[in-house]
Amino acid sequence: MEKDEHRVKQEDCSEDGLGVGILTLTNKRLAFDKTRARIMDFSKHIGDTVLDIPLNEVVKTWKEGLLMKKICFTAKTGDGEKTFKFGVFSTKNWLKTIDKSIDEFKNQ
Repeated sequence: MEKDEHRVKQEDCSEDGLGVGILTLTNKRLAFDKTRARIMDFSKHIGDTVLDIPLNEVVKTWKEGLLMKKICFTAKTGDGEKTFKFGVFSTKNWLKTIDKSIDEFKNQ
């Protein structure tokens, strides 16, 4: 993280296309780090950062699902706009926090 960057929210979750990992929201970006876990010794290892999107690149946010609730966002990437869907707890809280962080980032 950069010197003036701080973590706002972080959670273990799963993304539809990327798999299992840790979703992190900072005051400047959304990042997703892949993880690997072993049941034998209850260890968890953080792998590569597979998603690193500045907040000004997020185009749209929403939540969806009845039983399997997900927080979703569309962002500009090198391959055009892509949609990501994360299964997190408290999707309403995540949505509110992401939208607030985007507004604060734009007003800096």
